[in-house]
Amino acid sequence: MNHPRDPLHGITLETIVTQIQAQYGWQEMADRIPVRCFQFDPSIKSSLTFLRKTPWARKRIEAWFADELYFKAQAAAQRANESGDPPAADSEPKPEA
Repeated sequence: MNHPRDPLHGITLETIVTQIQAQYGWQEMADRIPVRCFQFDPSIKSSLTFLRKTPWARKRIEAWFADELYFKAQAAAQRANESGDPPAADSEPKPEA
């Protein structure tokens, strides 16, 4: 279900695969999600074809990407708090005490 509160809402599978591949590379992807499309002659096209047909693998790559988004937002909020700047618009607000 795509929902506005879903961190992946509006992000295509191609964007997810491309960004993870650019940041971690095929070897790390194959280590974390051991499927042939990441291990042997990997390409974005073959990965997208496989992931669209294989729900368990797609869920794993989407969860990995969502975790990265969350940790990046947390790190940005922490840096902003340390520098005294207001948090970025895409970071989670702090609960008021």
